Amino acid sequence: MTARWGMTLPLEGVPLREVPELARQVEDLGYSGIWSAEGTGPEGFTPLAAAAAVTSQIRLGIAVAPVFTRGPVLLAQTAATMASLAPGRFTLGIGSGSDIIVDRLNDIAFERPYSRTRDTLRFLRAALAGERVERAYETFRVGGYRCETAPEEQVPILVAGLRSRMLELAGTEGDGAILTLISAADAARVVPVVRGEDGARSDKEVAARILVAPTTDAERARAAGRRLLTAYLNVPVYREFYRWLGHEELEPVWRLWAAGERRQALGAVPDSVVDSLVIHGAPEQLREHLQRFVAAGVETPTAMMLDVGVDPRQALRDAAPR
Repeated sequence: MTARWGMTLPLEGVPLREVPELARQVEDLGYSGIWSAEGTGPEGFTPLAAAAAVTSQIRLGIAVAPVFTRGPVLLAQTAATMASLAPGRFTLGIGSGSDIIVDRLNDIAFERPYSRTRDTLRFLRAALAGERVERAYETFRVGGYRCETAPEEQVPILVAGLRSRMLELAGTEGDGAILTLISAADAARVVPVVRGEDGARSDKEVAARILVAPTTDAERARAAGRRLLTAYLNVPVYREFYRWLGHEELEPVWRLWAAGERRQALGAVPDSVVDSLVIHGAPEQLREHLQRFVAAGVETPTAMMLDVGVDPRQALRDAAPR
């Protein structure tokens, strides 16, 4: 597969109103995709709609839309709308989200995340193909829906996966997987789960959202990365993911966090972990590190810029594919 380099918009610290101009630049600079994220910041579809209006070739994707916080039909409607705004260019990423986003922030029971993601994927396949859906899935029921604006071209659906069951779902029923907060070395272990140990699913795409600190000040990069990572590393689904990957060096971090020692937990995250999950350095070093993900089988490495006191607009230009 040919590697496709992506950039996450909006940029941290840059007003949302600048998304259209930044989208033009990203396309002109040779990036192959603009990806949005959805967590506690802006929702993920509106920035892509703004980008769709001012670009003509570049791919547009969301990584990811949680399957709990939008109803299945609303998610299908939103995806169909984006596919109509950018025919043949939109990719839908879906995932379960986390108990923090779903339960604590949205007061929705975070139950059976694998089954909910699987059912949503199956529903979206049918709905976006224009089929009338009247079906009781295991985790929800659709009482008769046909998408009036079903896209002419099939919308690729990528599944965000952390451990084997979700990664296998991404490879068997999805069009591929979206990885997040993962090192290049870990990606080399995860990619075969998606594509099959024998490579039988070699056509499945693997995308990865990669944290980028665009600075040569290693300590500043590590400080910014450590703050963000410590919060994520202690979210239950991510904690189990890193245990599954065999990161025993994080056990002290988890013990301190569970004991309420948040500052000590922050300091306990090893530099080696930060450096593997947050790439930093001069532009050529950033590109070289991104290439490690490509070598590990990641077809679509996508940078997510951190605010480290550098103008992210310039960093976007400096880190452009060569």
